[in-house]
Amino acid sequence: MSLNLGVIDYGMGNLHSVGKALERLGEKAFLVRGPEDLNAIDALILPGVGSFDPAIDNLQATGLVPHLQAWGNNNRPLLGICLGLQLLFERSDEGSTEGLGLFEGGVQRLPDRQGERIPHMGWGQLKPQQSCPLLPEGNEQPWVYFVHSYAAVPNQRSDLAATVTFGQGEATAMVWKHRTGACQFHPEKSAKAGAQLLKQWIGWLQSGAQLPQ
Repeated sequence: MSLNLGVIDYGMGNLHSVGKALERLGEKAFLVRGPEDLNAIDALILPGVGSFDPAIDNLQATGLVPHLQAWGNNNRPLLGICLGLQLLFERSDEGSTEGLGLFEGGVQRLPDRQGERIPHMGWGQLKPQQSCPLLPEGNEQPWVYFVHSYAAVPNQRSDLAATVTFGQGEATAMVWKHRTGACQFHPEKSAKAGAQLLKQWIGWLQSGAQLPQ
């Protein structure tokens, strides 16, 4: 089944890497720069690199914000990556602008403890908290690549799909609700493990994007 995957271009996403990752999996990425580009799109990817407030401002300038909120609220498939995950929440300590609000909760700066490096940069092992269409089945715990200084804190524990060890505790690595999911790490930079996660998500879309059990 051929898919029309839309990658949102608002000036703050790693579009080239995401596009190449999809291309290697046999899929083409269509750039979405405004509401008119949503026609005939089957699923959306919201990438992001940078800071929360400028990202929301850029999204507002495209006219896409209410359409993205409606897309998620109507249970249409949406995948956030890195800053794209954080934008799906209600707010962030990094700024004062409201997020998209598709997940309840906020984004907080990673705890600054002695001996811990911020930003959290490098490979980390996922610790699944619930099954979701992005994760492999079974007990596999992939190693994936992170670059971030802030992490989401969901209000609903049921929205937390995976965590990663950070210092003495854990940080949110993935969230999932209905057909909206997101990863704090970069699957497009996570070698074979990241490719497998994207392949898992695409397979779920091709099978009809059934709601997780």
